Amino acid sequence: MTTTFINTRSVAKIIQTIRTLEGGGFEVRRPFPTQLLEDFDPFLMLDHLGPTDYAPGKAIGAPDHPHRGFETVSYILEGKLQHKDSVGNSGVLGAGDVQWMTAGSGVVHSEMPEEGFREKGGRMHAFQLWVNLPRRDKMMKPRYQDIPASRIPEAVSEDVKVRVRVIAGEAMGQSAVIETRTPIMYLHYLLQPGAKVSQPVPTDFNVFGYIVEGAGTFGTDGIEAHEGQMVVFGQDGKAVLLETTNQPLSLLLIGGVPLNEPVARYGPFVMNTPEEIYQAFIDYQSGRMGSIDF
Repeated sequence: MTTTFINTRSVAKIIQTIRTLEGGGFEVRRPFPTQLLEDFDPFLMLDHLGPTDYAPGKAIGAPDHPHRGFETVSYILEGKLQHKDSVGNSGVLGAGDVQWMTAGSGVVHSEMPEEGFREKGGRMHAFQLWVNLPRRDKMMKPRYQDIPASRIPEAVSEDVKVRVRVIAGEAMGQSAVIETRTPIMYLHYLLQPGAKVSQPVPTDFNVFGYIVEGAGTFGTDGIEAHEGQMVVFGQDGKAVLLETTNQPLSLLLIGGVPLNEPVARYGPFVMNTPEEIYQAFIDYQSGRMGSIDF
C-alpha cells in the first residue's frame, strides 16, 4: 500500500445491476451484460448470487449445462456448492473457496447446492465471473483449478484497516496461486471506515470494481458508489484509488488485458465467428462434450 496517490485513474461510469433469473431459477444481480454494458473485454459476465437464505430442502442451483470457449470463475463467500462435470471431476466449494474452470473445447458441468447444505438450508452468497479466452485457447483441453480458502493469499495493512484476498494478480506484496491464460487481476478488498488504498494496475488493463457491501469513493474525483454498483475506471492512470468514509467497504477489483478479438456468443458458447457457435451446438447435441453420469 502506498500513501502517495499519483497517476490515479478517474471513474468513467457507474453501472447499476439488474436482477435476473439463472440456473434452476435462482435470482442474481448482474452489472453486465446488460443494455448499458454488453461486455468488458476480456470479461463477458459477472453474476452476484445472494446473499440468499434458503429453508431446508429449498436451495437450488444450475443443473447440467455446457460451456465452450471461455472460463468461469466461481467465488463462494457463504454456503456450499457441489460441482460435477462430463470429464469426471467433482468437488465441493465452501466459504472462501475459488474454482477457476477453463471450459476450452467444451465441457458439461453442474453447480448444485451440496447435499448437506440443501437438506439443512442456510445462506448462499457467491459470484461467478466469465472470462473470455483468446482465439488460440478456445479449443484447448478443459482444466480446473479448485483453490481452497486456505490457499488464497491474503495481506493486511499495518493499521489493520485494509485487507485483501488475492485471487488473481498481485496486491500488497502478495501474488496469486491461480494461473490465468491472459494477464488478469481479481482482488477482494475489505476496507474499514476511514481506510484508503491505491492499487497499482498495468496501463493496458481494463479495470472495474464491484461493490459487494457498503459504500466508498473512487478515482481522482472521489466518485461515490454503493452496494450492487459497478465502478468502471478510465484508462488514464497507473493505479486505482479506493477510499471509505464512515462505513466498511467490501469490493471486488477486477481487471485484465483486452483481447480485442471478434466475439460471437450464444448462451453457454463464446467463440469468434457464428460458424464456430453453430459447430459448438452440433458438438454438444451429438454428445461430443460428454455427459454427467455419476
